Amino acid sequence: VQLQASGGGLVQAGGSLRLSCAASGSITSAYVMAWSRQGPGQQRELVAWINKGGETFYADSVKGRLTISRDNAAMTVDLRMNNLKPEDTAVYYCNAGGYKTGGHYYAGPIWGQGTQVTVSS
Repeated sequence: VQLQASGGGLVQAGGSLRLSCAASGSITSAYVMAWSRQGPGQQRELVAWINKGGETFYADSVKGRLTISRDNAAMTVDLRMNNLKPEDTAVYYCNAGGYKTGGHYYAGPIWGQGTQVTVSS
């Protein structure tokens, strides 16, 4: 297993959760790490992205509420989620190997198993 995610759950609107992802195997600290999500009946979308140097990207829908961080020595990446909304309900996926080109940010080809986040109204 290269990416192991944890921390999902059920929370009320306005609440907070923290997702964590541990990387292993061929994934190194040079890899871009990211979180994507897929809500019911929706396509998977990139929500947060961070490179080795700490440059970050957030989808407009989560700016100011979600914070991605990484520990290059421990090979972990966290997603802190505050002021959660029912529309944040989704399966969240940890991702590695993303990139940036032409001012756009992309998820990479390595995916972990999803972790369910459910926000009740």
